[in-house]
Amino acid sequence: MMAFSSLTPIFNPSSSIICKCKASIDTRDHALDAAYIRRAALLADKSAGFTSPHPNFGCVIATPSGDVAGEGYLYAQGTTPAEVQAIDAAGERSRGATAYLNMEPGDCDGDNAAISALLQGGVKRVVIGMRHPLQHLRGNAVRALRSQGLHVDLLGEDLTSKLIEDAQKECLLVNAPLICRAASRVPFSVLKYAMTLDGKIAASSGHASWISSKQSRNLVFELRGRSDAVIVGGNTVRRDNPRLTARHGGGHMPMRIVMTQTLNLPEEANLWDMSEVSTIVVTQRGARRSFQKVLASKGVEVVEFDMLNPRDVMEYFHDRGYLSILWECGGTLAASAISSGVIHKVFAFVAPKIIGGKNAPSPVGDLGMVEMSQAINLIDVCYEQVGPDMLISGFLQPLPDMVPTIPSPEETFVVDPTVSPYESSIIFFYKTWDPYGALSNFSPHPIQVPDENGDYVTWMSVEHYYQAHKFVGVDDTSAQDCVEMIKSAKSPEEAARIGRSMQRKRPDLVRSDWDNIKIDVMYRALKCKFSMYPHLNAMLLSTAGSVLVEASPHDLFWGGGREGEGLNYLGRLLMKLRSEFLGESSSSSEAPSLTV
Repeated sequence: MMAFSSLTPIFNPSSSIICKCKASIDTRDHALDAAYIRRAALLADKSAGFTSPHPNFGCVIATPSGDVAGEGYLYAQGTTPAEVQAIDAAGERSRGATAYLNMEPGDCDGDNAAISALLQGGVKRVVIGMRHPLQHLRGNAVRALRSQGLHVDLLGEDLTSKLIEDAQKECLLVNAPLICRAASRVPFSVLKYAMTLDGKIAASSGHASWISSKQSRNLVFELRGRSDAVIVGGNTVRRDNPRLTARHGGGHMPMRIVMTQTLNLPEEANLWDMSEVSTIVVTQRGARRSFQKVLASKGVEVVEFDMLNPRDVMEYFHDRGYLSILWECGGTLAASAISSGVIHKVFAFVAPKIIGGKNAPSPVGDLGMVEMSQAINLIDVCYEQVGPDMLISGFLQPLPDMVPTIPSPEETFVVDPTVSPYESSIIFFYKTWDPYGALSNFSPHPIQVPDENGDYVTWMSVEHYYQAHKFVGVDDTSAQDCVEMIKSAKSPEEAARIGRSMQRKRPDLVRSDWDNIKIDVMYRALKCKFSMYPHLNAMLLSTAGSVLVEASPHDLFWGGGREGEGLNYLGRLLMKLRSEFLGESSSSSEAPSLTV
């Protein structure tokens, strides 16, 4: 395991919220390399809070004289790679230049866009902060670049020094969620709490508004924006009635998760307001069936577990594709999560207040420890004053070492527990960084489709086209505005968020025949995509003989579901399309009828 030291936190809305490494006073070799790698890591973090967590890539192109010629960063999954942006910005100045990447490119789109950009741009040397942690991508780009004659230096392998080590730590920190996901098959989990100087998170009466300062609470909003989801327990819902919104002004709103054994929750709560963001309740199987129906009527998703515990819940959300989760729970659930080994980092806001109270709650409940020698020591502790408060942060467990190779993760998801995911007859895909990520409707491949007048219109992705066509043809200016907003969305994720939100808030704007035509709309977009891009067509045809499963555990229409109960219409459409391309009958056994 790699331990980090000499870390100072930086919280700045225009900068990174990650724990930054202090620059070593070292003017020896690699000073320029280390500086540009740091810059690439900082760029990689720029989309935090504006898009849902994803692998973070940044790229800096530096000329032989040391000038920055171009920069770029990955905004969201399904958007233009950082390397392509940087090369485009550099233009002719990229020839003979050095490219600095915080992480090895990870390309599952089938077109190797990042590598092609570096080669076509005439880059002479590439410096990479860390190898890609996902096993199916690890080392691929390094080998490809070296095979084309580029000089590739990897921090910690080809370049070693104290200065280089400090720069590499920043690369690891900016992709800590991805590293933990690859190594432990649970999302990167941060426990956040605010307490008084005497260690209380509320008064004896339960009153807790507010322990920390407004400045600290603003940082909490930023932390939420960096997370796929925020999780609380039933006690927090009953006592505080929180909203758990990000309120950062950006686009990404984290999912809200309530973890409760008994489902003893109020019928009216802020978390049941689904107008801005959705809520998921996880509970024990069979708990309060009647109340589950009440929640479902409000649009709240309920997920049951045979044995509700933090480890199983986090493994489920790993399968759901989540990279990072923020825990804002009370002491009982916090203790359970720590004991289960799912908490990676702690952010503790300590306010200069004393409340006292024998029965006033503390941030962490009973861990079963009876001696101080059993206490858990934080690693890489950071301190920062935030207004009148002190923020103390640190890791409960070190990030996995990137050398040797992290054990291979299963980067597909179980749809049918009776079938081994390693069987070649089933191919799973879900996120764009999965081995067959290019099959996803979120992949970064623009399509051109004729409109009702026969004029070809360009859409940034299949998802853009699909979401917009919920509202196409509706005689209402709000619907027409929504189509334009979706069309101009910066990423497939944003297109989906706009379309789903509008469908939830204004169902009257959705075309009346949507349920009958949505499969045809998706199929038309997919056919266009796999017809326009030969390499994607070749990828699809290479799956011949295999069953394709969109492995979303929660989308029971387009995906396969948690236990194989989903309809898997996306996989079925792709198999139908594959049959057509192969000249087979679309009614073959591998492509069942698509009638709803």
